[in-house]
Amino acid sequence: MTSTAKLYGLVLSGGKSTRMGTDKGLIAYHGEPQRDYLYKLLDEVCDKTFMSIREEQQQEFSADINIIVDENEFRGPYNGLLSAHKKHPEVAWLVLACDLPLLDKNGLQELIFQRNTNSLATAYALKENPLPEPLCAIWEPQALVNSISYLEQGNGSCPRKFLIKNEVALVFPSDESILLNANSEDEYKNALEKLK
Repeated sequence: MTSTAKLYGLVLSGGKSTRMGTDKGLIAYHGEPQRDYLYKLLDEVCDKTFMSIREEQQQEFSADINIIVDENEFRGPYNGLLSAHKKHPEVAWLVLACDLPLLDKNGLQELIFQRNTNSLATAYALKENPLPEPLCAIWEPQALVNSISYLEQGNGSCPRKFLIKNEVALVFPSDESILLNANSEDEYKNALEKLK
């Protein structure tokens, strides 16, 4: 199974950000909402880019932003990922969570350069804890087809668990700080310190 699929970018910005207490996609680490910053980064390295959103967020975006509204068929991050897959089933998706404040263009290019189209996905991971990071990863079309079966079999809704159980190419970033997740107030402050 060698994928020759085009690569589309997807910013997952439809979450409720309950731990942070404010919409993580709207936090301005780089002088603009983080979701917009990541969208622009993806747009530089992907064939086409989309913003994954909840239905009630639609009025927040201008016409020049490609959006995919969550279909609410699946739970958690799979909601956005599989809603995108259903709109464009033939493409691979470079998926980013909107809580990666230190991710930059070099980090995206490094992942794309090491994309393994013989695997279901190519995911970043940390050397000391080599688990695939599903929301900073390239999902080949077959991975998403298999994910639907996986979810329908009642295996839970965790994309990381799916990747762990399947053939995934792990990429260890040269700068591990790009995988810092800012999900809480403390992590937000830590990210700001690192960005200084």
